[in-house]
Amino acid sequence: MKAKYYKTKENRIIACTLCPHQCVLLPGKSGICRVRENQDGHMALPFYGKISALALDPIEKKPLYHFFPGKMILSVGFWGCNLRCPFCQNYSISQKTKGHSELLSPQELVKKVYERGSFALAYTYSEPLVHWEYLMETVKLAREAGIKNVLVSNGHLEEAPARELLAYIDAANIDLKGFQEDFYAKEIKGSLEAVKNFIRLASEMTSLEVTTLVIPGKNNSPDEIEEIAVFLASLNREMAYHLSAYYPCYEYDAPPTEPAELMSLGQIASKHLSYVYLGNIGADNNTYCLHCGNLLVLRKGYSVKVQGIANNCCAQCGKKVPIISE
Repeated sequence: MKAKYYKTKENRIIACTLCPHQCVLLPGKSGICRVRENQDGHMALPFYGKISALALDPIEKKPLYHFFPGKMILSVGFWGCNLRCPFCQNYSISQKTKGHSELLSPQELVKKVYERGSFALAYTYSEPLVHWEYLMETVKLAREAGIKNVLVSNGHLEEAPARELLAYIDAANIDLKGFQEDFYAKEIKGSLEAVKNFIRLASEMTSLEVTTLVIPGKNNSPDEIEEIAVFLASLNREMAYHLSAYYPCYEYDAPPTEPAELMSLGQIASKHLSYVYLGNIGADNNTYCLHCGNLLVLRKGYSVKVQGIANNCCAQCGKKVPIISE
């Protein structure tokens, strides 16, 4: 597969233009993602089709609460990432490129969706965007086959490749890891502005939900969470926003997020957003109609029952709801 989004420079040096890092690669070197490599002056994709994980998950695990709630979705993971989050829960595949892999062509992966009885394919676990060429071929084949495409990502991508990909994405959950440029630049080696731009674009092009992992002492101030909520509300007040509790992982040993703190931050976000959900604390994450209070979706962990929606409208008052369920 031929790579896209790079420029050839003198002396067989190339510049990657896929993500905001804009890595300049000498021959034999790879970018920060570790999966795009300069081979003799050309961008190579040595991890094309190398799958690190493949599993059938509840769609709520992505998390997606407003896109076919209660469904199981075939989820595929890759290797590498273009961020360096020291709290990454999937660091064994995002921060490494060595381990057991299953080689699957896009055609074979789409076939797996039918074999597993899924209605959709989620690109998730590590960072799928750094495998842009593989994604592009797969999402097109899936769309042709009537299979939904779901993206779970850090959103750290330039606008041109983002537009190309999002044209084939039916739903996405994007991590907004904080709202301080300094945190993005120093802590996780990325660009907040680039992620905000991706979220703006995704909100226009697909069914979008956003997640923030709340880390004590890092991104848990009430002011910061309110800033995030105001930003998301400026795009779509009915966008689902997930505040998730942090637990020590990888290089972080800070204490876990207190449930009471997460609930307090959820109340702050709810002043601006209609649908705020709390993750990793066993919270009541039911969805109710904004107009009449009718219970639309009942959730107990990953046990989900859609009981108040008919034709994407509230079954009681008839108002349209921002949940795609059929």
